[in-house]
Amino acid sequence: MHSGYLKPLVLEDIPSLLSEDEALFAYQSFVSAWNLIWKRKSSVNSFNLVFKALAKVHLKEFIVTGIFAFLRTISVVVSPLLVYAIVQYTSLEEENLCYGLILVVFLVVMKIVESFSQRHWFFNARRSGMRMRSALMVAVYKKLLKLSSLGRKRHSTGEIVNYIAVDAYRMGEFPFWFHSTWTCALQLFLSAGVLFGVVGLGALPGLVPFFICGILNIPFAKALQNSQSQFMIAQDERLRSTSEVLNNMKVIKLHSWEKKFKNYIESLRDIEFKWLSKSQIVKSYGTGLYWMSPTLVSSIVFLGCAVTKSAPLNPTTIFTVLATLRSMSEPLTMIPQALSMLIQVKVSFDRLETFLLDDELADETARSQSPSASISVKIISGDFCWSKDKDTPTLRAIDLEVSKGQKFAVCGPVGAGKSSVLFAILGEIHKISGHGGTVRDNVLYGNPMDNTRYEMAIKACALDKDIDSFSHGDLTEIGQRGINMSGGQKQRIQLARAVYNDADIYLLDDPFSAVDAETAALLFNNCIMGALEKKTVILVTHQVEFLAVVDKILVMEGGKVTQSGSYKDLLSAGTAFEQLVNAHRNSMRVVDPSNFEPKEMDTVQSNETNKLYPPKSNSEGEISLKGTIGFQLTEAEEKETGGFGWKPFFDYLIVSKGLLLLSLCMLTQSAFIALQVASTYWLALANQVPHISVGSLIGVYTGISALSALIVSLRSYFAALLGLKASKAFFSLFTNSVFRAPMLFFDSTPVGRILTRASSDLCVLDFDIPFSIVFVLATFIEMLSTIGIMASVTWPVLIVSILAMLAVSHVQGYYLASARELIRINGTTKAPVVNYVAETSLGVATIRAFSMMSSFFHNYIKLIDSDASLFFHSNAAMEWLLIRVEALQNLTLFTASFLLILLPHGTISPGLVGLSLSSALTLTDDQVFFTRWYCNLANYIISVERIKQFMNIPPEPPIIVDDKRPPASWPPQGTIELQNLKIKYRPNAPLVLKGITCSFKGGNRVGVVGRTGSGKTTLISALFRLVEPESGRIVIDGLDICSMGLSDLRLKLSIIPQEPTLFRGTVRTNLDPLGLYSDQQIWEAIEKCQLKATIRSLPNLLDSSVSDEGDNWSVGQRQLFCLGRVLLKQNKILVLDEATASIDSATDSIVQKVIRKEFSNCTVITVAHRVPTVIDSDMVMVLSYGKMVEYDAPSKLMETNSSFTKLVSEYWSSCRRGSQQI
Repeated sequence: MHSGYLKPLVLEDIPSLLSEDEALFAYQSFVSAWNLIWKRKSSVNSFNLVFKALAKVHLKEFIVTGIFAFLRTISVVVSPLLVYAIVQYTSLEEENLCYGLILVVFLVVMKIVESFSQRHWFFNARRSGMRMRSALMVAVYKKLLKLSSLGRKRHSTGEIVNYIAVDAYRMGEFPFWFHSTWTCALQLFLSAGVLFGVVGLGALPGLVPFFICGILNIPFAKALQNSQSQFMIAQDERLRSTSEVLNNMKVIKLHSWEKKFKNYIESLRDIEFKWLSKSQIVKSYGTGLYWMSPTLVSSIVFLGCAVTKSAPLNPTTIFTVLATLRSMSEPLTMIPQALSMLIQVKVSFDRLETFLLDDELADETARSQSPSASISVKIISGDFCWSKDKDTPTLRAIDLEVSKGQKFAVCGPVGAGKSSVLFAILGEIHKISGHGGTVRDNVLYGNPMDNTRYEMAIKACALDKDIDSFSHGDLTEIGQRGINMSGGQKQRIQLARAVYNDADIYLLDDPFSAVDAETAALLFNNCIMGALEKKTVILVTHQVEFLAVVDKILVMEGGKVTQSGSYKDLLSAGTAFEQLVNAHRNSMRVVDPSNFEPKEMDTVQSNETNKLYPPKSNSEGEISLKGTIGFQLTEAEEKETGGFGWKPFFDYLIVSKGLLLLSLCMLTQSAFIALQVASTYWLALANQVPHISVGSLIGVYTGISALSALIVSLRSYFAALLGLKASKAFFSLFTNSVFRAPMLFFDSTPVGRILTRASSDLCVLDFDIPFSIVFVLATFIEMLSTIGIMASVTWPVLIVSILAMLAVSHVQGYYLASARELIRINGTTKAPVVNYVAETSLGVATIRAFSMMSSFFHNYIKLIDSDASLFFHSNAAMEWLLIRVEALQNLTLFTASFLLILLPHGTISPGLVGLSLSSALTLTDDQVFFTRWYCNLANYIISVERIKQFMNIPPEPPIIVDDKRPPASWPPQGTIELQNLKIKYRPNAPLVLKGITCSFKGGNRVGVVGRTGSGKTTLISALFRLVEPESGRIVIDGLDICSMGLSDLRLKLSIIPQEPTLFRGTVRTNLDPLGLYSDQQIWEAIEKCQLKATIRSLPNLLDSSVSDEGDNWSVGQRQLFCLGRVLLKQNKILVLDEATASIDSATDSIVQKVIRKEFSNCTVITVAHRVPTVIDSDMVMVLSYGKMVEYDAPSKLMETNSSFTKLVSEYWSSCRRGSQQI
């Protein structure tokens, strides 16, 4: 605390947790209890297993906390009896100072017991909650690592993130609300006993309205439960969709689908908002009921006294009854809130249990057993299915035997089930029968550093040149999902990770699809046949040229093995394999160097070639292992420091336009307090006036109190409206800002960072802030009125109370200096947890394949402990503050009671003594309530600060520029001119494209080639304005593309991107997200892109489902979906960004024919690694390190010693070995 007062705290200043508070200890305790309960589980007992396991582990802690809660309840109930005794003492005719002082001492002791027991209760409850929260967060993550494909289908990444960010986090508050519920019930029961002790039978009629109010709570609780459950379901769906959109924002921007997806997210939020509105309005109606009940009860109790004569209706009785009912009103207010929280907790328990009991993979040890010493993999008549409840297996009758050290290839057309075979071997598919880090982190993947092995892996995977070109060498940070790496670089980093892992069996799924011919040949020879020479390799590939040297080949089609054998055996057998080879041979004929007459073919290493592959500055033995000065991709999360003053409060009011509603809240609260004070003054003074009847006394009091209850319910209604208005405004501005953000923002901001603002921060805005503001205002006004009442009776109290409030203000400021930073740091420790879970969910199959679950698990534990440490110290600091606040305010109470005892008898009427003392009893509670909610609000308002950071993201250029809209027929020709185009991604970053000037003639086919990382993808990004030119222009048919709106540009361009992306939905919504085309048009496009037979075989045809990320379709099929999209759009300019990387040669050939036929009059720009893909282009552009080294017709380039000639020669030589066998 002292350190935080002197300087802003940073994460390193926060002490570590004790071992018993750490996540691993909590999880181990939970999982041993869970396993025990799971074994004893019976189908009859349907009690929640998560709750039972937590109860078993934390029972002792619950009992200790329960004892503190019980002591606090007793002390609260006894306080009215002391009021009764002191008021009665002032009514005595004989003065007995000793008796009076004993009463004051008793009061002091009771308040000290109340203070200490409450603080220990709150601290221990939240400490237990933290342990439970950590245990569940770890349990969910551990389950994620074991979740089967069927389980992952049921629980999307967004939902799993929610189980941790919302459901597990809610457990942090569960013990507090659990104890609050039973202590409130006990407090009500004991207070009723006190009431009967003071009033006798006259209290009996008061139980009727009390009972009625209790019954009326039930429909409120049910309505709240329903609203909360529906809200959680709606929130899950919105977060799932938000996660999907954020992960695929590049594709959305390329197609200009932002409006469609933004509207979809907003429509999901509207459903969520509907349930939020219902729950908040129900709460405001409930407030009226909570305040009406003590009014009704007290009025009827007074009436009962008057009718039954069971107790005299004097100040002693009246103010003891009021003090008792006030101690009953707290439970009445708390019970509905506690029930609401317990309902939310129950919903969370059920959701967590469903997830933890879902289908998981077989035990790791069972999965990793090898058949025998000589055989690496063996499957006999294996049927495998992604989903247990699916009738048709994905793979049927698979027979597979791979000997140790064999090179085994799996080939076949798109969707044949090749990748599924690898997943079957890994145990990722159900058997019916028979992340972010640096390049180095991603290669080591948790293994210790071995320089020799590391350098060997880097060189074998042709990564040495790439690492030399990175600004930080191999310490260059890789963005989320490898966003800042080219497709080829990502593949080679993954391959290097596998090589460095030094396993016995290697499963490689099309590892050459995104690299050029030279690199593919290097990888095959140096890596698979070199570094992995003595290893067992099962290779899924479309590159037929490498099959001649493998030991055995498996040919697949439709989930079955159609042929199996060596290369020669399969060639002589003909059929499917021969078709694959023939398709490859046909594509090779096009690039056969003998078709051209190049000059000096044997001295192909010309100057131009050196430009394409510049010599390395390092010697061959060196790899750049040390980071150099430069810019990493992911920026550190922005965090405010120091006091924020009133700015976030004003931001909240200005953004929500809620000043009027806040004014109404203050007005109604002031009226409520005035009426409350008036009713108690009436009881104190009217009782002394002889001619006022009992009926008038009770009637006026009831009328004033009932009016106050009506006004306070209006206050809660205005608070709910303020909160709803703010939620709507903030969500709308946040969503607009994120959707309008440039692509660089998504490249440099982890998705988890955006999701925490869209989930937990927005949740604080939805539920916590509006009522916090009202509670702070209400309690502050109430405290002032209480001090006013006390000062009017015993004026010296005013001096003490002012001094106490000044001291409280100082202590509060001392606390807030540290608390603010603790909450801010906590905001930055929660996002990495969420991000880590999201990335693990997306890459869990890879983590399991490398047996890295333990490493990832322990990294996650560290993140949780870092987050929990902030939670723990925040709560400890809050209790530190509150015990001091209570001590200071108790001084005011002790002063008032001491003065009332010391004053000579008769100086003050017993009515005013009762009024002063019953008010004084509430002062400490009010001050604590005010301090807690003020500090909570100061912490909650940080969520406003964090959301507001993402409401002011510098936007992309406008979607539409009204006075610069291109004609509807634009572009008529499709001519593209690049004029000295220079591109950089950040102001201080180096140029990525370095002054490219050329022209793509309308209707021409232009190929763009170059080594991985040469700037091909950046050129496409510039064309679609994902990145704005640093200088230079791109002109399409006479119009500068930077002058028009982004939507007008992007809707006129078509692209099949490097990474095929599908969205959760149906075949129809994936092909036509904007709903612009008829079924007939969609079927025509499907037929052209070779998917008709597959989709016709599905029961729901166009309405067949597409799961998250398109996981239920092969990569090749996903690419054909992307082809279908552009066939529907029929734009004048088409860009193919490595579009056929993931499909076999035969399908590639068909796709090329379709494109040639359907886009014969269009400008087609093809970025490719496969030379046959661009060899029949009208023009070819060769890029190297951001510069254009060649641009001409391929036939002309082939006649010289060009860089392009070298690429063709490399492709030819890499294919020659296989083709000689054909």
